[in-house]
Amino acid sequence: MISISSELLQTWIVSLLWPLTRVLGVIAAAPIFSHTAIPNQVKLGLGITLTLIIVPTLPPLPQFEIFSFQGLLILVQQLIIGLAIGFSMRLVFSAVEMAGQLIGMSMGLGFASFFDPQSQGQSTAVNQFLVLLAMLIFLSLDGHLMIVSAVANSFMTMPIAVGGGGMNPLKIALWGETIFSTGLLLALPAVTALLITNMALGILTRTAPQLNLFGIGFPITLSIGFVVLALSLPGMLRPIENFIEKGVSNMASVAEPSVTPPRSK
Repeated sequence: MISISSELLQTWIVSLLWPLTRVLGVIAAAPIFSHTAIPNQVKLGLGITLTLIIVPTLPPLPQFEIFSFQGLLILVQQLIIGLAIGFSMRLVFSAVEMAGQLIGMSMGLGFASFFDPQSQGQSTAVNQFLVLLAMLIFLSLDGHLMIVSAVANSFMTMPIAVGGGGMNPLKIALWGETIFSTGLLLALPAVTALLITNMALGILTRTAPQLNLFGIGFPITLSIGFVVLALSLPGMLRPIENFIEKGVSNMASVAEPSVTPPRSK
């Protein structure tokens, strides 16, 4: 007869629950994995499967009861680490969403916005198109496998422990700056062309006041916007690939503990 003691059961629960919390945190925040079209049961099953694969490679875990203060502190710490890793990659798609929002508003498609359940906000058709394009590029670069690799490596660079080295929030804050610069860079060709078009329409309206600006302006800006967007799509491929590669490297750096430099005497 096999007898299982409470200490052995506690060890099993701890060795599964703490890594699972970090993995589920990544799944809840990382792109593709966190998509609302994926059922929660599938996300939970994926998290348990990845955890069972990672657990044998983990270093020895601290011996604390799961309902103790130290155990709950480790649980919260693992959740924060997982969310930070996934959020650092989610910022890449936020930059693409910003580029699509700028292009859509410049084209006059602001009235065609609809509710996006993924971002929990208003989204335009151009926005969704660029996000789907970025997802395809992300999958073609095996970005989903890079996320899994980053999670597995994070247990080595930042092992499960109480105060085993905290993350540097400045890394995520500095990475968040690139949302605006990259989003503006991707949208710059279309926004510039539409700005020139609007200036030309303004001059045309001043020279010929009898023309109906709203009747001819919207079809012209919409057509030019689609033409410039189609011409600029091949040029967007490489910047999006570079931005995804930077996101992967930043995701790995987020999982590294922050080192406080020694003070000079």
